[in-house]
Amino acid sequence: MKAAPEDQVILLDVQRLDNDVTRIEHRITSLRKGDQLTELGTKAAALRGELAAATGLVEDAERELARLESDTAIAQARVERDTTLLQNVANAKDAAGLQSELDSLQRRIGDLETSELEVMEQLDGLRARVGDIEAQLADADAARAGLAAERDAEIARLEADRVSAVQSRADVAAKVPDDLLALYDRQRARYGFGASLLQGGVSTASGVTLTASDLQTIRAAAPDDVVLCPDSDAILVRTPESGL
Repeated sequence: MKAAPEDQVILLDVQRLDNDVTRIEHRITSLRKGDQLTELGTKAAALRGELAAATGLVEDAERELARLESDTAIAQARVERDTTLLQNVANAKDAAGLQSELDSLQRRIGDLETSELEVMEQLDGLRARVGDIEAQLADADAARAGLAAERDAEIARLEADRVSAVQSRADVAAKVPDDLLALYDRQRARYGFGASLLQGGVSTASGVTLTASDLQTIRAAAPDDVVLCPDSDAILVRTPESGL
């Protein structure tokens, strides 16, 4: 293929802009994957699980405390009833029976009140644990929301940069003859690079110094010959700095 040297040089700008578009798209993809957001989301999910479990323990303790308080209230009501009966009973045997029941009820109330205190202490600790988890979850959610907002703003900026780079690429590519641009696009799709500057005997696409034999072949080519890099298969663009 033949192409004017100045048209081949334009391909370097096309390649640069394609590189910019690719870099921007990779960055957008990386941001959308959101590794940090995923990590924070996993942390928040774990905290929600802990919160559900801790809340369940609080509810269990509250039910147990309510049961103990109810049992205590029933026992105290029976004490009041038996006390009233004892004050009015005349039979010594009945009085002894009522007194025995009162003593038993007082012991029962004492045991219930001890249990109530133990459950209340447990409940204080469980409620504190729930509060601690809720605070951690709020922090995680706030951090995630803040990070998501930063990510969305960065993606919006990058999308604008990508649109600008794509437009610039189209404007520059429009200056390249169709057949030369088609070859560039084909080589880039296959090998990752469509054009490579030969600079001081080194192909910038591959970073490899060309062999003496390859350089000799390139020197023998006409200025308007389209030459492919032997290492990267990109169009090798020759300029005064190529070292030929």
